[in-house]
Amino acid sequence: MDHNNEPVGLGDPGSGGWGVLGFWELGLTGSHSGRSDARLGSESLELVGSRGKTGLVLKNPTSTTLDDRQTEMSTFEPVIVIDGKGHLLGRLASTVAKQILNGQHVVVVRCEALNISGEFFRNKLKYHAYLRKASRYNKTKGPFHFRAPSRIFYKAVRGMVSHKTPRGQAALERLKVFEGVPPPYDRHKRVVVPQALRVLRLKPGRKFCTVGRLSHEVGWKYQDVVSRLEERRKVKSAAYYAKKVALQKKTQAAKKAVADSDAGKKLAQLGY
Repeated sequence: MDHNNEPVGLGDPGSGGWGVLGFWELGLTGSHSGRSDARLGSESLELVGSRGKTGLVLKNPTSTTLDDRQTEMSTFEPVIVIDGKGHLLGRLASTVAKQILNGQHVVVVRCEALNISGEFFRNKLKYHAYLRKASRYNKTKGPFHFRAPSRIFYKAVRGMVSHKTPRGQAALERLKVFEGVPPPYDRHKRVVVPQALRVLRLKPGRKFCTVGRLSHEVGWKYQDVVSRLEERRKVKSAAYYAKKVALQKKTQAAKKAVADSDAGKKLAQLGY
């Protein structure tokens, strides 16, 4: 697996080994009265309604079989590693919550680089208002105020999941959150969620802040440690990527030399 420095499109170096995480959507267009069209993959649906009752009907039921639809919808991977840098906290949390409820295992790294819309001081005031919410008779009973960026993101996801039910508890067990990119996830392919990226969601010029800075201001003590470990990881990753690119160039040159030789042409004629 690749473990390059930064994702493409966020203004950072490194372009290889990154993927884009897309999600299936059902979008309806049209007014509430009459008809409206919806699209489910390549199928066309029709929304029929009368006297408060609505239903979706396939315009062409024979276009795809049930096995084809199941194949399209079964997009689970063993583990999806999401790079949190440049994502809006709430939008990413909602996407992750839906995925873990569906049974997908998700790992979110670099939670300290998550973004929150709005200027820093305004968000700091909001967090201090949150800190004032405590039990009047015994503060050790809760509510507990998480300071670490990973735990702040975890609590945002927990609030979107029915975490007191067995289904919600099982879903949260499928989620792992980290500051930085610890082993073994530094060697995994990391993806981004387009619908949660700040550069695609916030209007240019709007103010925002990072969760890492906010956590540092309210009591998180490991900002320097995470930054130091991340610098070491990026140096190691850059060396690995340079070695990988050099090896790829040598491999391509060798393949071209073999293809141009007479032996390569003879093997091609024989079907090899």
